[in-house]
Amino acid sequence: MKLWGGRFTKEENQLVHNFNESLSFDRRFYRQDIEGSIAHVTMLEKQGIVSEADRDAIIGGLRGILEDLESHKLEFTAEHEDIHSFVEANLTERIGEAGKRLHTGRSRNDQVALDMKLYCRDEIGELDGLVRALLEELLKLMEENLDTYMPGFTHLQKAQPVTLAHHLGAYFEMFYRDLGRLSDIKKRMNTCPLGAGALAGTTYPLDREYSAGLLGFDGPTFNSMDSVSDRDYVIELLSALSTVAMHLSRFSEEVIIWNSNEYRFVELDDAYSTGSSIMPQKKNPDIAELVRGKTGRVYGALVAILTTMKGLPLAYNKDMQEDKELTFDAIDTVKGCLALFTGMMSTMVFRKDVMEASAKKGFTNATDAADYLVNHGVAFRDAHGIVGQLVLYCLEKEIALDDMTLEEFRAVSPVFEEDIYEAISMKACVERRITQGAPGQEAMKQAIAACRRRLEQ
Repeated sequence: MKLWGGRFTKEENQLVHNFNESLSFDRRFYRQDIEGSIAHVTMLEKQGIVSEADRDAIIGGLRGILEDLESHKLEFTAEHEDIHSFVEANLTERIGEAGKRLHTGRSRNDQVALDMKLYCRDEIGELDGLVRALLEELLKLMEENLDTYMPGFTHLQKAQPVTLAHHLGAYFEMFYRDLGRLSDIKKRMNTCPLGAGALAGTTYPLDREYSAGLLGFDGPTFNSMDSVSDRDYVIELLSALSTVAMHLSRFSEEVIIWNSNEYRFVELDDAYSTGSSIMPQKKNPDIAELVRGKTGRVYGALVAILTTMKGLPLAYNKDMQEDKELTFDAIDTVKGCLALFTGMMSTMVFRKDVMEASAKKGFTNATDAADYLVNHGVAFRDAHGIVGQLVLYCLEKEIALDDMTLEEFRAVSPVFEEDIYEAISMKACVERRITQGAPGQEAMKQAIAACRRRLEQ
C-alpha cells in the first residue's frame, strides 16, 4: 500500500511505478532519513504529541533498521516507492501501531528536503577533506621545488622563467578558493526544513528550533513554501563542483602536455598510466585525460538542474526529484577525480633538467636581457629591438641566448659586458622577481608560509 493510497481505487500501473519511483537512487539517503526521523520523533515527544513509549519504540525500531541495512541483513525491495516509504513500512512491520505515528506533523516534501540537505552537508565535509589533501600535496611539492626552473607561458608560448613552485602555487590558489566556496555553501544551506510540512506548515505545536538543533543546523528555515521548493544549495554545490572540475581539467591538460615526448617535463608513475593494445612503446596519461573528460559530465549536471528549476512554480513539484541522480553522480565524479589526481601528483617525477633547458631554449630570459640594456642607459624601446635581433640570430644558429659569445652580443650592441651571462641566468632572472606573489625564492617562501597558515585556519 502506498503512503498516499487511501485516495485511490486502482493499483498504480507498473510502468507508472517504475517511472515515478526513486528508491533505486534515493536509497543512499537511508542514514540521513533515519537520522531526521529520530530527531523528528524526539521533538514530537518533547511537545507531547506522541508518548514516551512510542518515541522509544520508534527510535529503537529506526536504529534496528539502520543496523540491519549497514550489515546487509535488510535489503531494499522494489515494491517501495522511495526511501521514506521503505523505512516507514519496515518500521511499522517491526513495532506495529507506533510506527504509524512517526509521520505526524511531517510531509514527504519537508522530509526529502531535509534528507537532501543532510546528505549534501555530509558530502561537502568529504569534498573538503579531498581538496585539503590535494592542497597539502601541492604545498609539499612547492616546498621541494623552489629552485626548479621552468618556462612560464602565455598563449602556450614560452614567456618568462618561473619555478615549478610558483607554477604549482597558482593551482594552490585555485583549489583554495574552491575550499572557500564549499565552506560558504555549507554555511548558507545550514537551515532546517523539517516542520515545513507539504508547503504550509502544520497545526501541530512543533518546536522547529529544537529539531534543527538536534540535527546540527543553525536554525529552521524561515518560509515553509521556500523550505520545500528550494534547491539553490544543490545548484550552488553543482556550480562549485563544476569549478573544482574545471581546475582539475586545466591542471590535467598541463600534465598531458608535460608528459608528451615534445616536452618530457614529467614522468608519470606506471600505476597512473596505461599502455596501448597495439603500440608497445606507449605510456598514456589516461587518468589525466579522464579527469579532463569527466569535467563535461559535471557541467552537464549543473546545466540540467538549472534547466529543471527554471520554470517551476511554488511550491514542491515532482520535477525536483531529478536533482538527486544528477547531484549524486557529480559528487561521486569529483570525489573520484580529486582522489586520483592527488595520487597521480604524489607519484609524478619532475624532470628538472629538461624544464630548465626548455626555459633557456625558449628565450624566456629575453626580457631580462632587455632590462640589462635599460639598466646600462639604453631606452627600453631600443633595448627591445636589440634583443629581438639577438633572438633572430639565435634562431638562425639554433642556440640559446646563454650560448652566445660576448663578441656575438657586442656585434649587435657594444653595451653588453661579461656580466650579461649572470644577468640572464635562470637563477638571476627568477631571483630578481621579489614582489609579493612573484617566483623569487624569498617571495615564494613567504607565499608558502602564508598558504600553510591559510590552510590551517
